[in-house]
This record gives sequence, C-alpha cells and structure tokens, in this order.
Amino acid sequence: MSPRTGRPKSENPKNIDVKVRFDEESNKKLLEYCEYHHITRTEAIRKLPV
Repeated sequence: MSPRTGRPKSENPKNIDVKVRFDEESNKKLLEYCEYHHITRTEAIRKLPV
C-alpha cells in the first residue's frame, strides 16, 4: 500500500489566509465586477496586480 493517500501536493499551494474589510460601496463595486466577468470574489482579488 502507498504510504500516502489523498490528493497530490500542489506545486503552488494557497496556504495564506487574508481577511479584508470593505465598505458598502466598495463591496457593491466588487460584486458587480464579479457578476459582469462571471468570476468569484476570490478570483477577482487574485487577479489584482501585485
């Protein structure tokens, strides 16, 4: 039997958790952007230039 079971390890694991607080207007703009582009909030935030 294999010593490990389950999903294989990712080459680029997403193991950092970030909490963000928005005001109502910023949240509304983010949701509208996501709806227009058919993406999740997480995907939109990950696309931000860093």
